[in-house]
Amino acid sequence: MKLQGKNAVITGGASGFGEGIARRFAAEGAGVVISDLNGDAGAAVAASINDDGGRARFAHGDVTISADVKHMIDTAVSAFGGLDIVVNNAGMPQRNQPMIDVDEETYDRMFDVNCKSVYLSALHAVPVLRERGGGVIINTASTAALRPRPGLTWYNASKGAVVVMTKSMAVELAPDDIRVNALCPVAGDTPMLGAFLGGEVTNEMYAKFVETVPLGRLSTPRDIANVAAFLASDEAAFLTGVCIEIDGGRCI
Repeated sequence: MKLQGKNAVITGGASGFGEGIARRFAAEGAGVVISDLNGDAGAAVAASINDDGGRARFAHGDVTISADVKHMIDTAVSAFGGLDIVVNNAGMPQRNQPMIDVDEETYDRMFDVNCKSVYLSALHAVPVLRERGGGVIINTASTAALRPRPGLTWYNASKGAVVVMTKSMAVELAPDDIRVNALCPVAGDTPMLGAFLGGEVTNEMYAKFVETVPLGRLSTPRDIANVAAFLASDEAAFLTGVCIEIDGGRCI
């Protein structure tokens, strides 16, 4: 198993890509701390992983609050004896609309969830990873950072910041043997899809979006989890600062 003996914190792990990553990591032998605002769903995912023979804990928390992020990290150390991997997956979408129609509260919250969360996880996780002798940080960015489109300007910008943070973190933390990479998924069948498409997802809207993906479908949690598991494993030991497009060719 790729991640045997390793321990991970995964934010936004109660559903969508985060749940897929948590389940794949556990299947690969990792102890996983699932963090999410949705306490019932997060606890259910952790319980399901444990029922399947894995090792999981749930840590309720808001990735924009420093004390909550510290609690996630501390839970991994107390439950499993250490921390090796952090996946900053929690994210907030923007409803597809003209950029000047986005209110200030939404803008602030989106940048806090998508960007400040990476800063806070670094504050609390990097000292623990350094003490461990190294580790892996995986940030969830988006194809929106690489191929931005109208209607999602501020979301595009928040994910563009994640790409730049990933590359800068990779260089700064390389001497500590902490690798930092990013996932850039195309949209998938997650709770965020409706926002990206501007509201209720109709068959027509769905089909029109799928037509923009050369491989002819949206991403799945399994697609994202497969790449995350590789980046977290020793098989990717010489990869850092990489932002991988998981998009079926959409960014071409």
